[in-house]
Amino acid sequence: MRCARDAFTGLALLFSAAGALSQGFPSKPVHIVVPFPPGGGADTLARIMEPRLAGIWVQPVVVENRPGASGHIGAEFVAKSAPDGHTLLMSSTASLTEKNVSQFAPVSLVSASAYIVAANPGVAASNIRELIALAKANPGKLSFGSSGTGAASHLSAELFKSMAGVDLLHVPYKGTGQAVTDLLAGHVNLMFAPAQTVMPYVQAGRLKALAVTGARRSETLPDLPTVAESGLPRYEAVGWFGLLAPAATPKATVAKLSAEANRVLAMSEVREKMLVLGADPAGSTPEEFARFIRGDQAKWSRLMREAGITPD
Repeated sequence: MRCARDAFTGLALLFSAAGALSQGFPSKPVHIVVPFPPGGGADTLARIMEPRLAGIWVQPVVVENRPGASGHIGAEFVAKSAPDGHTLLMSSTASLTEKNVSQFAPVSLVSASAYIVAANPGVAASNIRELIALAKANPGKLSFGSSGTGAASHLSAELFKSMAGVDLLHVPYKGTGQAVTDLLAGHVNLMFAPAQTVMPYVQAGRLKALAVTGARRSETLPDLPTVAESGLPRYEAVGWFGLLAPAATPKATVAKLSAEANRVLAMSEVREKMLVLGADPAGSTPEEFARFIRGDQAKWSRLMREAGITPD
């Protein structure tokens, strides 16, 4: 009995210390590292959340862009940062891989949304069936931009290529914003892109939206068909963004971060801003986010092995 009491006392002291640590968070500015250039999906979502988190924490929240190597430079910076909750990563598929996932503690899924198949107006296709026919008639001549090798914008297109049996030329960039700039200029023909980065240009008539990549139509874009229903049955791809902390961050601090991120994601003004941009607000516990990451990585790792894709 005494051993049990001692063990219980030890656990109580441990949880008390962790709770005290989380209660002292944040004690200084919090940095949200976006491992891509400004203007992309991760950057947009981080900046929507930034002022609301700052209001909750009564501390400055700094969105810091650290692009390069398909998101791995910024991810490595966060992984090596002090595990105290003051340095976070706004991650996506590209910056989190089977090789580095153990270096992070999942905090919360921020958004998991279908991508938009967007085309430059000069592309002679107005839907997926026409795009597939055009690509088959011109193998290797249609190009698509992505935010980097291994990014969701790349892998979504690779899945499309594989299922449609077409040859498209991949042009990787250092971030979504740069790829969209070249798509607007006609330097690349297509992009499988986060809605929040391309829909303003679609609405302005500067890009064409051909389809959404999800299994169902988007609630915010109900008139835009899915890839599956418009020429490529069973196709589905979702892009996600989420917050992570260094792996050794105390569980109590991670739980506090998650609860407050979810509080922000539930705010009506935040939800409205995200939905207007075509990004579906998510929110999750750390455990739910960890399970989501495992499932997502299993799907894309299999595709990358089959296609011989090596991340940057």
